[in-house]
Amino acid sequence: MKILLIAPHPFFQERGTPIAVKLLIETLSEFGHEIDLLTFNEGENISVNGLRIFRIPNLSILQNVPIGFSPKKIIGDVFITFKMFLMLKKNNYDVIHAVEESIFPAAFFNKFFNKKLVYDMDSSMADQLIEKWDVLNKISGLLNGFEKWAANNSTIVIPVCKYLADKIKEFSPETKIQILEDIAFEPDYTKNKNENLKKLFPENHLIALYVGNLEHYQGIDLLLEGITKVNSKVPFSVAIIGGNDVSINHYQNKSKKLNIENKIKFLGRRSLDQLPFLLEQADILLSPRTKGKNTPMKIYSYLASGVPVLASYIDSHTQAMTINDAKLFKPTPEGFAKAFEDLLNNEEERKQLGNAGKKLAKKNYSLESYKIKLKSVYELLEKKL
Repeated sequence: MKILLIAPHPFFQERGTPIAVKLLIETLSEFGHEIDLLTFNEGENISVNGLRIFRIPNLSILQNVPIGFSPKKIIGDVFITFKMFLMLKKNNYDVIHAVEESIFPAAFFNKFFNKKLVYDMDSSMADQLIEKWDVLNKISGLLNGFEKWAANNSTIVIPVCKYLADKIKEFSPETKIQILEDIAFEPDYTKNKNENLKKLFPENHLIALYVGNLEHYQGIDLLLEGITKVNSKVPFSVAIIGGNDVSINHYQNKSKKLNIENKIKFLGRRSLDQLPFLLEQADILLSPRTKGKNTPMKIYSYLASGVPVLASYIDSHTQAMTINDAKLFKPTPEGFAKAFEDLLNNEEERKQLGNAGKKLAKKNYSLESYKIKLKSVYELLEKKL
C-alpha cells in the first residue's frame, strides 16, 4: 500500500518518538509498503527502500525544537498541517498514518479524502497538556473530547501502552485497537563497543546507571536526593548518561550542594548503538521517573539487558513490569534510598530480578513480537480497502 506517514517532530534524531518512527518505517518497508514521510525540517535523512522524506520549510524559527510542547513545536505543526493537505490532494494514498497530534488535522482532512486512518498514539495530548499546565484541568473534558473525536474517526488506534489503550476503549468502545509497545534495542556486535564504564569508577564499586534525558519529570532530583539518604556498607557509584549542557550543569551543581559529587558522574550523551553494551556493564539500572502514563522506551532495553531494574512505582512502569520483574519503589527520596539499599545489599535479588526482566522482554518486547503486531494492523487495513 501507499502510506502517508506524518511525524510531527524532528526526524531522525536519537530520542524517543523519532526512534519509534524509524523502526516503524523500516518494518513497513520490509512488508513491501511505500512510505511518504512528512516531518519537521530538522534531523538526519535515512535511506530505506520505498521511503521518500518530505519536510516543512527550514526556517530559523524552527531550529532546535525541544522535547514536548513549545511555541516552536506549535509553529511546526501549523506547517505540517498545510503540507499534509497539499500532499493528500496531490497523491493517491491508501493509508494515512498519523503520529501523536498530527491525528487531529489528519482526521479532519480525511472527512474529504476518505482514506484508511491510523492513530499512532505515543502519548495522550490531553494528559501532557494538563501535566504541564495545571490550570488546564478545568477544561480536561474538552481536551479529552478531542482525543475521543480522533479515535472515533480512525480506522484503528495503535497506542504504545495499556494505559492509553484503556483510555481509548473508554472513549470509543467500537474502535479497533492494537497495542504496539516499543521494543528493546538489540546489540549490534559489528559496532565499536570499547567504552568501559568500570574504568571510570573505583574497582570495587557497584555501578548504578541512568540513561535518558534530564527533564524534570525523569526524577533526577528524586534520584540525587535519594542518594543522600542511602546507608549501605556496599560501595557504589552512579553514572548518568544523557542530557544537554544546560541540564548537566544544573544537576552537577545540585550534586555539589548535596555533597554527593564524588558519587555521581554525568557522562553526557552516547550514540544509540552503544546503549545495549553500556547497560550490560551496570549492576543496577535506574528509572526514577515521577510523572507520565506511557512507558519510557528505555525500559524495554533495561529489561532485556539482564541487569536488575530499579524503577518508581507509577503507571509508566507498572503497566510494563511487576514486582516480580523489577524493584519498584514509592517515588520519594526515602523510597528510592530504601529500595536501592536492598539491591546493593542483596546480590541474589539482583540476579533474580535481572533474569526475570530479561525473560519478560524476550516474550513481550522483542522485535519479532513488534513485527507480528504491526503486520496484523496493516493486514486489517488491506482487508478494508
